[in-house]
Amino acid sequence: MIKFSYSFVAGALSTTTLLVNVRAAGLLQFAGVNIAGFDFGCGTDGTCVASNAIPPVYQLSGIDGLGQMQHFFKDDGYNLFRLPVGWQYLTNDQMTGALDETQFTNYNMLVSDCLSTGAHCVIDIHNYARFNGQIIGQGGPSNEIFAELWSNIASYWKNETNVIFGIMNEPHDIPSISTWAETGMGVVTAIRNAGATTQMILLPGTDYTSAKTFVSSGSADALASVQNLDGTFTNLIMDVHKYLDSDGTGSNTECVTNGIEDTWDPLSTWLRANGRLALNAETGGGNVDSCVSYMSQQIAYQAQQSDVILGYVGWAAGSFSTSYVLSQVPSYSGNSWNDTQLVSMAMSPQTNSFIVTSTVE
Repeated sequence: MIKFSYSFVAGALSTTTLLVNVRAAGLLQFAGVNIAGFDFGCGTDGTCVASNAIPPVYQLSGIDGLGQMQHFFKDDGYNLFRLPVGWQYLTNDQMTGALDETQFTNYNMLVSDCLSTGAHCVIDIHNYARFNGQIIGQGGPSNEIFAELWSNIASYWKNETNVIFGIMNEPHDIPSISTWAETGMGVVTAIRNAGATTQMILLPGTDYTSAKTFVSSGSADALASVQNLDGTFTNLIMDVHKYLDSDGTGSNTECVTNGIEDTWDPLSTWLRANGRLALNAETGGGNVDSCVSYMSQQIAYQAQQSDVILGYVGWAAGSFSTSYVLSQVPSYSGNSWNDTQLVSMAMSPQTNSFIVTSTVE
């Protein structure tokens, strides 16, 4: 019987130290699912219409996001849920760092549901580094406004050790990656000053934070300069995404690659050389045999690199229709939930056995 500790306590042990035994066993720290809906109405230009959100909260929409998460946690062994939300939703369509009380209360219903399962919960601002078409800190909202937003968010959950702060979903076409790293530094400082001193913070790069181009785009080196208040990098995690279809966008049903040679091998090499960690916060494919095969290969390889890759998060469940090309929404029949093909045959920790638990026999 091998016991693993995976609490993240700053000043005691680094995350890397905590993962030494995990890597030896070839086990990932996290497996999760995106519970989407509060981000609905957001485009890749950062234009989000708050009224178009479909919250995966039964009291607000009739969609049982809590039931989905309870199923994923208890039946599949998932231990992390990423909870996308539009900036505009939280501020009621205003370009400000001040949270709208009603809107934030609604979103907090989902976060509370997530925390009630015992899983880690990622707060994800799903705006592509933009607000209504303008890039944060580079012609759009100021770094100060964005930092204020995160200060207010972090203040609320500063004592929740299972909350992870994902500062921004999929920045792209960023004119200056070094300037974007300065924006990220401002957010990290705001979060830590708000009292959230130990939680993980996810740092995304440009090119939709593509895992494949994270190093070549300059994102890795630029974000490596982002530090905590004490100058350390503890729990500052690289946020990378990888889809396995022909163009890497996640818009096609079939998968054509496992991403090992052109993505995970070079990224793992950089992470190891620089003493950093990454989370694959979005990955997925269609519910077809090709994706089952390639996804299984990707996860198995990531587990081999578990000293530098923390885990994977599937896209997506929540408020999506079960007919959505990348649906991981479980169906409910009788008195039980039934997983999609990709989840049941590849991504479920119950299936692949690549996720660390408190006790492994």
